Amino acid sequence: MAESTAPAAQDRRPDAPLADDDVNVWLDDVHVTYRIYEDRALRLLDLARGKRRRFREIQAVRGIDLVARRGETIGIVGRNGSGKSTLLQALSGLLPVDAGEVYARSQPTLLGVGTALQPNLSGRRNVELGCLALGMNGREVDDAIPRVLAFAGVQDFGDLPLRAYSSGMRARLLFAIATTVIPDILVIDEALAVGDEEFRDKSRNRIKELREGAGTVFLVSHALDTILDTCTRVLWLHDGQLRADGDPGQVVDQYKADVEDRRRRAAGG
Repeated sequence: MAESTAPAAQDRRPDAPLADDDVNVWLDDVHVTYRIYEDRALRLLDLARGKRRRFREIQAVRGIDLVARRGETIGIVGRNGSGKSTLLQALSGLLPVDAGEVYARSQPTLLGVGTALQPNLSGRRNVELGCLALGMNGREVDDAIPRVLAFAGVQDFGDLPLRAYSSGMRARLLFAIATTVIPDILVIDEALAVGDEEFRDKSRNRIKELREGAGTVFLVSHALDTILDTCTRVLWLHDGQLRADGDPGQVVDQYKADVEDRRRRAAGG
């Protein structure tokens, strides 16, 4: 059971999925399990012989309940392997859930470090394709391209193929594309941890604009300062379960205390 330091309004669950107009996302007892094959050679041999596949199961997400409302920016913290990215992928519809239900008022937009752009196409062409995928028409795309390139700080490199960009330039461009249109639900996986301080400030300001546009933002980051500066609510995941949910300062303090306690015990203190 999660420790909750959230206001009562956040904890209130609607009577039915998305029954309340201000609810954008509802996760109801969500479980996600990975099946890891012990040995690739044995897997192929078993397939050839028609035998059952040998694997072990890892419960990446276990029994997550969550109601996310319009205007919330929800940070998610936890150690590596705690289930943060898995939860975001399930929320975005990229991973099937093994049990439970995910309800979303509209298709979430996932922005993450692993999201693919087209390396052989120019930055300008990537912006064009990205904006079209977001539902913009031709005139809107033409208007958006220079703004997106400028926001990402790559306006002088728009005609170069993306493979010539640094990883930071690609990440900035990806963020700029994904936030060109204000989505109802934006899911960000570590994407704000790139670029210099100026771009991080621009990113935080853009996230605030999204929140003020009555959308819902989910943000996974190991940068706790970013979580505190950006989020109105924080979830702490531990071993795939929700350990705490509530006020950013209180949840981050709980998480930091747990991390420090584990370090002391690992050091024999």
